[in-house]
Amino acid sequence: MILIKNGRVVDPVTNTDGKMDVLLEGPVIVKVGQELQELQAPDAQVIDASGLVVAPGLMDAHVHFRDPGYPEKEDIITGARAAAKGGFTTVVCMANTKPAVDDIDTLNYVQKKGEQAAVHVLQAAAITKGLAGKELTDMEALAHAGAAGFTDDGIALMDEGLLLSAMEKASELGLPISLHEEDKALILAQGVHQGRVSGMLGYGGAPRVSEDVMVARDCMLALHSGASVCIQHISSKNSVELVRTAKKLGANIHAEATPHHFTLTEEAVLKYGTNARMNPPVRTEEDRQAIIRGLQDGTIDMIVTDHAPHTAEEKALPLEEAPSGIIGLETSLGLGIRSLVEPGYLTLLELIRLMSSNPAGFYRMIPGSITEDAPADLVLFREQELWRAEQFASKASNSPFLGWELPGKVHYTICAGRIVYEG
Repeated sequence: MILIKNGRVVDPVTNTDGKMDVLLEGPVIVKVGQELQELQAPDAQVIDASGLVVAPGLMDAHVHFRDPGYPEKEDIITGARAAAKGGFTTVVCMANTKPAVDDIDTLNYVQKKGEQAAVHVLQAAAITKGLAGKELTDMEALAHAGAAGFTDDGIALMDEGLLLSAMEKASELGLPISLHEEDKALILAQGVHQGRVSGMLGYGGAPRVSEDVMVARDCMLALHSGASVCIQHISSKNSVELVRTAKKLGANIHAEATPHHFTLTEEAVLKYGTNARMNPPVRTEEDRQAIIRGLQDGTIDMIVTDHAPHTAEEKALPLEEAPSGIIGLETSLGLGIRSLVEPGYLTLLELIRLMSSNPAGFYRMIPGSITEDAPADLVLFREQELWRAEQFASKASNSPFLGWELPGKVHYTICAGRIVYEG
């Protein structure tokens, strides 16, 4: 048993923000209340949470653990450790591994290894075989085997008819579908916004329109099909407005934002080089502000990391050769507090909703809550305590935020009633 005393409970499910004690027994919360006494749980480990926020464990609905295929970058065990250090108790892995998660054997591999991990590891299955965009996977079999949803993340689906069929099948199965939105035919060079900085570097860049045309198409396909569709890692001000319009029209459309897209702008490439190269790219201050407004009004309903580990050798390559992507699990909460809560854009309760209950709802899970009989998945952090982003638990360190001083130091992550991170 674990008795958490004197914490500030912040729970978006019950709209709670106040001082409470929480008693855990095994994988379940058994009591929540004022001034719970050790006498009620004489054998419990007591955590004095004075000055700490006690929130439902965070959920990252978009991570790349590179397993199977690229264990030198990350694997399921190390990725889960990074998640725990960042306050996450549940993650959803993308399907672009090697081999891709397009059959039951590969799905089962991740699920079995995930059982040994520090946090709950869910796996999305590929929409198309080999991520080739030509033929649908056996979505029904993958759903029955436990796939959390479907995505070809990393690659845009260009065949509208095939995508519509996938949406209709996902809707029939009651599972969500998530889409990477970049039309490569409109991109001169990936990873950097086509604008002032790309011009300075003589680097062609990726314009907004490469995202916007895909988002416009897929919002209408979502409206037509009735499927639950997520626009992944949205980066363009126009795309935010397209999602807003599609929601008004009645589409079951959702959108993700990453901390790097609501924190950085294209100038980051000049300072951080390849560690600021990602697909889609960070864009202008106007785009950043549009993403923040989308988070404020519910147009964007999830914050995810798109945790994308690469080796130091890969990121040391020239800008045009280095792979896109950065790690994010260990800095996400701190960046959310720094970029959204401290400037007054969101309350802490709203931030936790975007990082916990909303992603859970999208993936058809009962959102974590600090209530009796709920799963004992919690994060305890000090909102204003500064810490330095270094010595990552991830195998990788490809991050523009390396060395940044951030608020929101995580002190405990508890998953299924076990302390999986203490710092």
